[in-house]
Amino acid sequence: MSVFEVSSATSRPITAVAWASNSTTCPSHCTLISLTEDGVSANFSRGFGLKSGYFLCYSKDLSGGMVVADVQVISDKETIPHGYCYIPEYLEPKASVGKKKRVCVRMVPVGSITTAVLELRLTAKNKTMLQKYTCLGDMNGFVIWCLKGPFSTPVPQAKPRSVSLDLRSLSLDGAGPALPLKPSNHPAAPLKVSRCRSNLETSKSLEGVPDSGNHSNIYGITAMDGVPFILHPKFESQSNTKVSISSLCDIRIKSVQDIENEYNYTFAVEELASKRIRPSVTN
Repeated sequence: MSVFEVSSATSRPITAVAWASNSTTCPSHCTLISLTEDGVSANFSRGFGLKSGYFLCYSKDLSGGMVVADVQVISDKETIPHGYCYIPEYLEPKASVGKKKRVCVRMVPVGSITTAVLELRLTAKNKTMLQKYTCLGDMNGFVIWCLKGPFSTPVPQAKPRSVSLDLRSLSLDGAGPALPLKPSNHPAAPLKVSRCRSNLETSKSLEGVPDSGNHSNIYGITAMDGVPFILHPKFESQSNTKVSISSLCDIRIKSVQDIENEYNYTFAVEELASKRIRPSVTN
């Protein structure tokens, strides 16, 4: 990509900036700036016989919810600006970063701003000028540039989810073969209520059933549920006949005394029988 062009890839903001000794120590989600725009090695640790150094790297991973709003290069005599922090270091044990000048960034939530740092570039000192980029300053013989602008966050894509066999069995297209029940999924007991009972009676019967710990009694199912209540055919003819008012008027209501007089029994026969003298048994 040309340094004078801003492609669609630059619309994503930078979310982190760090130091790394090489591609091995560089985090997997970061991109290592190994070369400058001039084609020179971007190792900030210069010197003869050095086996390790440190490179700038950046990330565009938005999973953390933070973006880099600004980048500054300050000297060791300057106080770090409010809201800024020094970038982290992912170095080998013997490597170190120079402290004469340091890179600091300002991190903000991704939804709080509309303009952020989109790109970082390096050039050899006093050789190349990058258009549309802002010069942050020089450090160890390199010039650090950044590109700021509006950014767009990628729309999260829903991951395809495989439909389980249990959900496929609910399809209305057709009934498939019966699937074996899992041990953890016990079949629920169906609720059967007599047709002659009203909804009110059903709710009362459900409330009156004590919880005995058995799942089969949760719905209050008894042996009489589902049995219709009907009269015996012997009494159906009598129930269909109309009772005349005159027959109801002939009914005599007996009092308690009338009932006692009608069914009074003196037990005289039993009393005489008990008084009889049994004949003595002779030997």
